[in-house]
Amino acid sequence: APAVAETPDIKLFGKWSTDDVQINDISLQDYIAVKEKYAKYLPHSAGRYAAKRFRKAQCPIVERLTNSMMMHGRNNGKKLMTVRIVKHAFEIIHLLTGENPLQVLVNAIINSGPREDS
Repeated sequence: APAVAETPDIKLFGKWSTDDVQINDISLQDYIAVKEKYAKYLPHSAGRYAAKRFRKAQCPIVERLTNSMMMHGRNNGKKLMTVRIVKHAFEIIHLLTGENPLQVLVNAIINSGPREDS
């Protein structure tokens, strides 16, 4: 029997792993795609995530960030530019905080969500 090939650890931009990213809000765990199943080297998949309802939840969260930065006419279609901007922003976040920039992004998304006051 052939030996099963060990899958390499997929890191975003070759630097940041998705393994240690924690999503502390249980209501958002299904909608923030950051785990191993959604790991990519680059946030550029050319996927069809708008074809069905709720399928955009399977789009990697960093790719959704890059897609949302391609707004307004002068930036339409310039995905490589937004990927470069996100990469540089993640470098700055890592240098300033020393944390995984993916974890910082997930925490920012959780903090931006509405809160129930009880």
